[in-house]
Amino acid sequence: MKKPKWVVEKERSKKVAADETVWLFGLHAVRDALMNPAREKLRLIVTKNAGDKLADAIAEAGIEPEMADPRKFTAPIDPQSVHQGAALEVKPLDWGQVADRCLGDGENPPRVVLLDRVTDPHNVGAILRSAEVFGAVAVIGMRHHAAPETGALAKTASGALERQPYLRVRNLADTMEELRAMGYIVLGLDGEAEITLEEAVEGKLDRPIALVLGAEGPGLRPKTKDTCDHLVRIDFAGSFGSLNVSNAAAVALYAARARG
Repeated sequence: MKKPKWVVEKERSKKVAADETVWLFGLHAVRDALMNPAREKLRLIVTKNAGDKLADAIAEAGIEPEMADPRKFTAPIDPQSVHQGAALEVKPLDWGQVADRCLGDGENPPRVVLLDRVTDPHNVGAILRSAEVFGAVAVIGMRHHAAPETGALAKTASGALERQPYLRVRNLADTMEELRAMGYIVLGLDGEAEITLEEAVEGKLDRPIALVLGAEGPGLRPKTKDTCDHLVRIDFAGSFGSLNVSNAAAVALYAARARG
């Protein structure tokens, strides 16, 4: 009996995901990936200079590096990439399920960042850094129309990709509802919102909070807006103010941080 088309497509997608690998580059990104026991490492290419600088991490990972001429770096990455003489092929990280990652530690009310079609890897990398600094339990993006793990994202994240959970979900609105069922207040950032973020979180900092940010320009999609508990804006000192999405995420995480 011939398999239905949707079954064939699903099996093909699973195989593609299983075969997917990522090339990380740059000394910081490669070092942190080498030191991460959860990261499956496949192939390391380094120049002698980079290999010397990464010697401890290479020994820790137990991987045999391939040596490359700095004038002709052989890793299959964009020639314009600032690789610093180091590139590492890895499998993408599996951070598990939203329900498990977003429970928090039982002591501090958790914070989560959700990204609605944020596709720029540099923005997502910067958001991962801010999420790590301010103690967010996860950054959640969409499985499609979002930045996947790439070398550029990892380099911008400067190691945070190895430590800060970055989950990809099929349906953002369903995930927002799941978080609400877990007790989260879901706040969508919108420059035209009537209330500020500070007003929305006043007296609620002991609650789990999810911050939803959209792509620069389009912002949040209508369905995403409708699923939020409140739309909020970041208040500016002057009459004109705007932030790119990574800066907005940092400001929002700071404003919504749990006070000890």
